[in-house]
Amino acid sequence: MLTLPPLSLYIHIPWCVQKCPYCDFNSHGLKGDIPEAEYIDALLEDLSLEAQYVQGRALHSIFIGGGTPSLLTAEAMARLLKDVAQQIPFSQNIEITMEANPGTVETERFAGFIAAGVNRISIGVQSFQQPKLNLLGRIHGEDEAVNAAKLASASPLNSFNLDLMHGLPNQNLDDALFDLTTAINLAPPHLSWYQLTIEPNTQFASKPPTLPDDDILWDIYEQGHQRLIAAGYQQYEISGYAKPGKQCQHNLNYWRFGDYLGIGCGAHGKVTLPEQNKIIRTTKVKHPNGYLDPERAYLDQLNEVQPDELPFEYMMNRLRLFEAFDKSEFSQLTGQSSGMMQTAIDAALSKGLLLDLGKQWQVSPLGHRYLNELLALFMDE
Repeated sequence: MLTLPPLSLYIHIPWCVQKCPYCDFNSHGLKGDIPEAEYIDALLEDLSLEAQYVQGRALHSIFIGGGTPSLLTAEAMARLLKDVAQQIPFSQNIEITMEANPGTVETERFAGFIAAGVNRISIGVQSFQQPKLNLLGRIHGEDEAVNAAKLASASPLNSFNLDLMHGLPNQNLDDALFDLTTAINLAPPHLSWYQLTIEPNTQFASKPPTLPDDDILWDIYEQGHQRLIAAGYQQYEISGYAKPGKQCQHNLNYWRFGDYLGIGCGAHGKVTLPEQNKIIRTTKVKHPNGYLDPERAYLDQLNEVQPDELPFEYMMNRLRLFEAFDKSEFSQLTGQSSGMMQTAIDAALSKGLLLDLGKQWQVSPLGHRYLNELLALFMDE
């Protein structure tokens, strides 16, 4: 029988001041005021319809993403989190993360967000150099990014994250290392340091900028990684670095194939149903107008993950983490025999992409470098 994993909640706030040219997330540029009260009403009703999936669990973590959640007022955030807690109990050490932009208006609201219950903030810095911020369509300045990090550091937050990109248009090694060193000097407990990729259906896809070549990208990663390790950060996920004990608990549950409810425009959820011996995925209506339409259901799609899809589904998440994982975990979390992955496991071992630690598997350094090749082995299982 399937084992119920921890339960998290993702809340999507779809509005931004303007859409960034690299962004493929479900975000919409503001046209007037946010329908704040109406949207929170919808979120809470959406959550109430998910009650059947809670199955007696407390919430392990909440992640409020977007869009730009920090465009909401602190009063609205307080109402949202209070009413969520009335519907689903919170675990004693629940992590509640909110994404925020470094703009002055948002940073002034930090105290209100913390009072509302937010205990971790993820700040979308991306770069500390104004020319690069301009190319990325970011509306904040380099000084605002530094000030936001300092404000978060001085606050009573349990932790905060800085989102930083590398491989930016026309970026050289020195530029990338300057950004990273600036971030390290601000001493965030967590750093998400990831490479810019050109995604379909973005402005950058229609008018691609000139990006660094592969040799420069490798030098950026290799030297940047060494600086992070020297500064006391541990790489626990492909693009996630944290001081000891400061890993993002929401992301860990996600990558460990935990369950999460998704509410809000375009939000995705993944739920285990032990009594039915199945795992389902949900997707909510994507556009705010549709989501707020009282004549339309919030749920857009509900799909059962088929047994032959589970090896790839599981490994696509699990292999992003650097930690070892029990060989028995796949069966416990999917209800399927681990033997269905044996051919892929054998191939991964023979290629040096996976390590056999006895009772556990672990991705090798080579496997992390060639993660797509490793994942492809499980696609046909």
